[in-house]
Amino acid sequence: MARNIEIKARIDSVQALLPVAAALADAPEPVVIRQDDTFFTCTHGRLKLRQFDEQRGELIHYHRPDAEGPKLSDYLVVPTDQPALLRDALARAWGTAGRVRKQRLLLMAGATRIHLDVVEGLGHFLELEVVLRDEQTEAEGEAIAQRLLQQLGIGPQQWLSGAYVDLLGA
Repeated sequence: MARNIEIKARIDSVQALLPVAAALADAPEPVVIRQDDTFFTCTHGRLKLRQFDEQRGELIHYHRPDAEGPKLSDYLVVPTDQPALLRDALARAWGTAGRVRKQRLLLMAGATRIHLDVVEGLGHFLELEVVLRDEQTEAEGEAIAQRLLQQLGIGPQQWLSGAYVDLLGA
């Protein structure tokens, strides 16, 4: 199973943070990704279908504590070429827990995905995902995340727990 260290933080503006993030990234131009995430009722971890377009999506199951600051997430991603049909089947079987639509700017800094997100109904966010190699420890990943947070000027008062779907439901 894949693992990463994740942290989510509220920011004032994606456009204001973009030059700082781009300076830390391997390539200065971000990849623009539109995502439509449907979360399903799930008793163990979280289950979501991420749809990119009509013929491309991913079913993602993950375990991650709902805590502020860097945290370990283990996840499994299953690609699909029929996201709408899969969404309907899962909704019928399990029920939906919410939906999150966002525009994401993706930058890579080594093995870390820097996401600058504009989430419908919520605002602007930074999400870091430090992808861990098999031999890499959680502490090593957290150190990378902390260093990037410092370089991005993101303090603990901005850190969030949970997922965007939780914030929409609050």
